Amino acid sequence: MKRSASQLNRRAFLGAGALTVAFAMAPRALAQLPGASGGTAVRPDLPGDLKSTPMLDAWIRIDAKSAITVFTGKAELGQGIKTALIQVAAEELDVDPGTITLVTADTARTPDEGLTAASHSMQDSGTAIMNAAANVRMLLTNAAARTMNVAPETLSTSGDGQIHGAGGKRLSYGEIAASLSLHVEAQPNVPLRDPASYRTIGTSWPRVDIPAKVTGGEAYVQDLRLPGMLHARILRGPSSGTRLKNPPIDAVAKMSGVVKIVQNGAFLAVVAEEEWTAITAMRALQAAPFERTAPPLPQTGVVETLTRLPSRPITVLDAAGGTAVPVRTIKARYTRPWLAHGSIGPSCAVAWFKNGEMTIWSHSQGIFDVRRVAADLLGLDIENVHAIHAEGAGCYGQNGADDVAADAALIAHELEGHPIRLQWMREQEFGWEPLGPGMFVDLEAAMDDQNRIVAWRHDVWSTPHNTRPNTAGGVLAGWEVTPPFKAPEPQPIPMPEGGGDRNSNPLYALPAMNVVYHFVPEMPMRTSAMRSLGGHMNIFAIEQLFDELAASAGIDPLDLRLAHMTDQRARDVMTLAAERFGWSARPRGDGRRGCGMGFAQYKNLEAYCAVMMEVEVERETGDYRVKRAVAAVDCGQAVNPNAVANQIEGAIIQAISWTSREMVTTKPTHLTSFDWGSYPILRFSSVPDAIEVHIVDRPGMPFLGTAEAGQGPAGAALANALAAAIGVRLRDMPLTPVKVKAAIGVI
Repeated sequence: MKRSASQLNRRAFLGAGALTVAFAMAPRALAQLPGASGGTAVRPDLPGDLKSTPMLDAWIRIDAKSAITVFTGKAELGQGIKTALIQVAAEELDVDPGTITLVTADTARTPDEGLTAASHSMQDSGTAIMNAAANVRMLLTNAAARTMNVAPETLSTSGDGQIHGAGGKRLSYGEIAASLSLHVEAQPNVPLRDPASYRTIGTSWPRVDIPAKVTGGEAYVQDLRLPGMLHARILRGPSSGTRLKNPPIDAVAKMSGVVKIVQNGAFLAVVAEEEWTAITAMRALQAAPFERTAPPLPQTGVVETLTRLPSRPITVLDAAGGTAVPVRTIKARYTRPWLAHGSIGPSCAVAWFKNGEMTIWSHSQGIFDVRRVAADLLGLDIENVHAIHAEGAGCYGQNGADDVAADAALIAHELEGHPIRLQWMREQEFGWEPLGPGMFVDLEAAMDDQNRIVAWRHDVWSTPHNTRPNTAGGVLAGWEVTPPFKAPEPQPIPMPEGGGDRNSNPLYALPAMNVVYHFVPEMPMRTSAMRSLGGHMNIFAIEQLFDELAASAGIDPLDLRLAHMTDQRARDVMTLAAERFGWSARPRGDGRRGCGMGFAQYKNLEAYCAVMMEVEVERETGDYRVKRAVAAVDCGQAVNPNAVANQIEGAIIQAISWTSREMVTTKPTHLTSFDWGSYPILRFSSVPDAIEVHIVDRPGMPFLGTAEAGQGPAGAALANALAAAIGVRLRDMPLTPVKVKAAIGVI
């Protein structure tokens, strides 16, 4: 029977709670699967994450009643991956998507596919599931052929979960699977279904995660309730690098409803029967003064702060040029402040230590790392820790999810037998989470007398973009317990993925390019991954300099880009965006209206995206809004076009927010941006009047990650549109109305 999206979503969520019953055996069973260690290529000839987990029953199982379960180590973060992976599996198995149950990241049930990050889910897990499903369909067909005593090529499928033969003969998948083992390795180069006959891929199948989210259903880890659950709150200073001085622990421990004060070194938490009691007790403890335990926070701008710290130069690209003589050179500096994730729902986790085994429900992007961290922190055998992904209300980078999971596990370990729900508060999320790094870019480019770019230099400075934990030394609790765990030494992420240098190497065909990443390992503020990493800043800079070069030469910015682009897919998205935007007839900067564009292929490896925007400025106040935005994207085979559009729309809105108003503020002792007043994000009233996303579909071509493709182009398009409107270029984020007003006043 076909199940509704809401039924699938509810079953997937409630299934997490049911797993605790079978927990004692499940982790050991998974450990026997080849490739379950998370990334070791045991079959490099296979596509996607089949390389590390080649056994078919690690990905797909079919029971005697034809019920199909598909497993992925990736997590639903709001990007729609559940729906897309169901569609991929349904297409290659040739069944109705409603017949498939998808199990996402769960250390007892799914392959270890590492982090759900960097727009890799479709490339790695989607590709693995597509090819695993094709393998399974082939095995089913061959088994049916043996049963019917016919040649496999005489059999077919028709989307109903059955193998059809001549004369009306047919066998259901369940009938065949009852005597067929899928505990075999996948084979390479198994034929895939012809895109011309697709039934599911390429359709906008309704997302399975949406119904509960819009009806108040059980959508998030924050909604999870277990029998006998207790509520906890954490006590720390207002932001990382601070601690409370002499909180009234004894008095609070006597409060009615308080079950226990958990203390281990500097780690402090209160556990209560009711959530409001835990909050009240937390407030009483937090009334104590605090002190700073780390060096003072910087009070200078990002350039001054980063250049005062030791840095390690890393050459990203050093390409010699030709003999052309430059006649025009432009130098420019672009900056981005430290940013908060601004997750709408503060981080939450539920942990349950029972019979010597720990189960953790977390919205971390690295569920297998949650397991490793908890085992390390608590001194448990890893087989006795079970981590399950449950969605959180906000993510896209390392917010507080990993820290709160470790906090909850530490508390639950002290209260064996009681499920512990730990919810951070709004100010705690802002104060304790790792931030998106502050960065700056110095660019220099030269043109010859034919308006060709003949030299390009790019220098980018940034602190680490990846301090995601896989040991106890990577989480706040690990630093607070006695004895404390040592934090790992930050390392840059190698290119071509990159961290602060992501997308610092332009896709454009330029004859002489020198790109250097100045990696600053010392973190004046705790930083880690934020969506698109350095791509947002580097593309913001590169695409602005293209507009500055075009203006200096008196040519159209689109023409300059196309003149230096040889990648046809890149050219296609730029020209499609221009056509749908009406670029040639755009408003040309009348002091009030202006249009701009931005382009990039994310990491020069994934989706191509071009964004064009029109802004309107109130010159009297400096206020402005994006009137419309048009994007074109090429992500290879588009599994769910509506979901692709959702991701680009979200990227545009997120980039407008980052670029126009977001900035973490500080005092020497602590952060001061703790709420939506002190850390403003884009409101509904400021969302563009119209956003269009046009997809260049490539049926049958490899999946290219989409979710992070739009942030850089959108931020650059906004900056370029503002410059076109007011005739003055702003290079320092956030591009606030105050800065716009000041720039206009200079004219």
